[in-house]
Amino acid sequence: MSRVAKSPINIPENVEFSINENIVKVKGNKGELEFSLPATVSLELQENEVNVKYDEANQQSVALAGTTRSLVNNMIIGVSEGFEKKLELKGVGYRAKASGKLLELTLGFSHPIKYQLPEEVDVETPSQTEVVLKSHNKQILGQAAAEIRAFRPPEPYKGKGVRYADEQVKRKEAKKAAGAGAA
Repeated sequence: MSRVAKSPINIPENVEFSINENIVKVKGNKGELEFSLPATVSLELQENEVNVKYDEANQQSVALAGTTRSLVNNMIIGVSEGFEKKLELKGVGYRAKASGKLLELTLGFSHPIKYQLPEEVDVETPSQTEVVLKSHNKQILGQAAAEIRAFRPPEPYKGKGVRYADEQVKRKEAKKAAGAGAA
């Protein structure tokens, strides 16, 4: 039994939802997304609610049911409200500048990093040390944020690097200098 798959998905007024054979199409004011359903899972549309149907005897079907429900729900949220990821740059001289789909990062290397964002992702830099990524596709947004963070992940001693805004970096203590009695 999948507890996630049991809860129905509500479809807002401004979202067009259609199921054609095993392809789900969702269209809203933020964009349009498509998803092909696994063979063992189906969706049932009732007015403005979608329910996930699956074979409870088949373990793979049960496993895919919750995942399918989450993916379809994220598609609906994405096309109606959109998703947002915030990144912070911590470090002396670290800064970011956005121009169109190109993000230019200065992260202490000998050269600036030019990162070309995917077509679905929009970028803003409210300040030189903040990067805000927005998209209707949660998966592509998360991948882009992870790639940007990977250029200079936060290090544990001073906390310098690119981090998510809500990320807590575990700090380590620096090595202690040898005492007077040490030879």
